[in-house]
Order: sequence, then C-alpha cells, then structure tokens
Amino acid sequence: MTKPVVIVGAGEAGGQTAISLRQGGYDGPITVIGEEPYIPYERPALSKQFLAGDLEMDRLYLRAENFYDERDITLRLGERVDSISPGRSVSISDGDVILARSIVLATGGRVRQLPVSGAELRGVHYLRTIDDVLSFRDMLKPNTKLAIVGGGYIGLEVAAVANKIGCAVTVLEMTARVLNRVAAPVVSEFYTRVHREAGVDIRTDVTVSGFEGDESVKQVTCSDGSKFDADVVIIGIGIIPNVELADAAGLAVENGITVDSMTQTSVRNVYAVGDCTNHPNDLIDCRLRLESVQNALSQGKTAAKAILGKAAPYAEIPWFWSDQYDIKLQMVGINDPGDDIIVRGDPETRSFSVCYMRDGVLVALNAMNRSKDFLHAKKAIAAKMAPDPVQLADPETPIKDL
Repeated sequence: MTKPVVIVGAGEAGGQTAISLRQGGYDGPITVIGEEPYIPYERPALSKQFLAGDLEMDRLYLRAENFYDERDITLRLGERVDSISPGRSVSISDGDVILARSIVLATGGRVRQLPVSGAELRGVHYLRTIDDVLSFRDMLKPNTKLAIVGGGYIGLEVAAVANKIGCAVTVLEMTARVLNRVAAPVVSEFYTRVHREAGVDIRTDVTVSGFEGDESVKQVTCSDGSKFDADVVIIGIGIIPNVELADAAGLAVENGITVDSMTQTSVRNVYAVGDCTNHPNDLIDCRLRLESVQNALSQGKTAAKAILGKAAPYAEIPWFWSDQYDIKLQMVGINDPGDDIIVRGDPETRSFSVCYMRDGVLVALNAMNRSKDFLHAKKAIAAKMAPDPVQLADPETPIKDL
C-alpha cells in the first residue's frame, strides 16, 4: 500500500498544500488532519465580512466540500495529532498511527492568552477561528458595550465592524499608540483619528489587569485604577506559533519551525508551511515568521513542488491588507522602527501612502486607498529601488516612473 503525504493542519497552508499536490500531478494518497471540524478556510474575513454577517460560511472555504472527495483527498477533521516521528509516522489522539511518505506541518498558531483575573468569565472572547466568531457574533447589537483589548489590526477591524452595528466600542491598547509594532506613527495617528471620528473610544498606555462580574463580564479593570463597562470583551494580543510537535520530534525550532527556502525542515521529507514557520527570504535578506494568507498559500505551493521533485525556492515580498470602514489598507514589505518615513499625499483625504526607507532604499509601503502605489511598490521593493525622496513624496508621480 502506498504511504500517503500527511498534512498536519487543515488551515490555509495545509489546504493549499493538498490542492497544489493534486494540481501538480501527484496521484498518491493525501491525508489532511485538522483539529477544527471545518474544511480548510480563509481566516482574514473572520474579523471583517464574516463577523459583520455579510459573508456566508461556505464563502470562507478554500474549495467547495466536494472538491476533496472528487480528488481523493482524505480529510480527518476534529482530530488531534499527538506526535510525529522523524521516521515519518504520525500518531493521532484516537490511537491511530499513519505511516507517511512525507509529513507537512501546517500547525499554524494559537491566540496569546491574557493571564489576568476574570478571564474565564462568560463574555470574554478571543478571535482566531470560525467557532470563536460564532460564539460572540450575535452578542454584537446596537448599544452593546464592547471592550477590545489590543489595538492591532484584528482589534481595529473588529472595532470598525462593531461600530457600524451600533455597539459602544472601547479599544484598550497598552502601548503609546495603536498599530505600534507594525506601522509608522503617522499611520497610527490616522487610524486613531478615523476611529474616534466614527465614535470609537480609543485609549492608549492602558494595561488591562482583570475583568469583573458575577458569571458574565461587566467591567474591565486597568492597572492605573480605571474601569470600563463591558457586556462583551474581545482580546486580540497576537498569536503564538504551534511548534510543540516539531520540537518534541527534534526538529530545529526558533521563533517558529525552522525551514529552508523550499519549506524543508531540519529533517528530510518533513516540511513546514504557514504561520508556524521561520523561513528565509532572499529578496529582503532576512529570516522571518509571517502571519499572513499570502505566506501560507505560497509556502503550501512551495512544499507541494518540493514533494513532487520540482523544488523551487520561495521568495516573495510579503504583503498584507486590512479593511476598516471605507479604507483599504494595503501593506507590502517589512518595516523597522528606525526606517525613514516619506508620506505621499494628505492623510486628511483618506488616500495616502507611507513609504519606509532604509539607507536610501524603499523597503516597505503602507497604502491607504492607493492601490496603484501598493502594486508598483511590490516591484520597486523587489528591485531594491532607491528613489529620489522628493519625487517619491509627490503623490502625482507614479512609483513605477521612479
């Protein structure tokens, strides 16, 4: 009997690996094992259209349910993998052991927990999965008091959706500004203004110390003594990569499962893809761990090619996006706190871009309702373009002309 390719994790990265194997001509057995009861689905809409009720669940799926049956891809959903062996066996919690031709770890990440008193109260939630959204979506109604812990993209996207519904929204961010880790101050200031103008109460330099209530949450308490009424709390303070299976099996792990540019781990025929990986990117000359759809899908395709004997290195300029109100934010490249900042356009118009320069070279760009800047910047960053700062600051000068 032919041993299957076993994919541990049924998210975007794991699903794309299985899809790409079939598209690439692989005709052997494929088994995908996932802890959630759902077929592979996309996560970005969870904090946007799906939360708002504007997108049906089947629109989240990477492929329709019958796709996997028609292509003889075995999905074992609602099951947990207990361990893997570098000798290529996978042990499942029900006692089953699968001997594998290759193993692909697409274990993703889990939400970072907030270790404070009252976190177990009813009404305190996290957002990572379909079930997470379903657990609180119906609670978001006009005049519901919603407290969001964390002023990152997830927190601000939820704030925008809840505000449109009519909730009274408060965002509590422990650092000096929202989007502190990922964007320049001008971007943080812009989104703070946009949210406040929409009626969202944004508080910064606030550390949540606990939640109060009898059985259900009623208040959020902070270390400075301040308190905020809340019917619902949503915590969004980042994720932790799921590396435990890899670590226990002796694979190299450092801020994610260490892989090469072909998604190969430190053990032959064991691959890793998606949010759980620490991978090299020659286009930006560094190793990094990315939490993005683009990375998950691209690494899934790369792993499939490697398994098919058609290995090709994965190296793409990272990109991301965020939808809030009428603003589409598109981000490309990786910025650092010490980068020089050039602003193209006027933030007051809600259409501008922020360019990140390092040693005179364009390394990243955030585009607010300026999709052409985003598209052209992807090529410019890959080419390590060193544009004239004055021309780059002119919003009427297309980046492609530089």
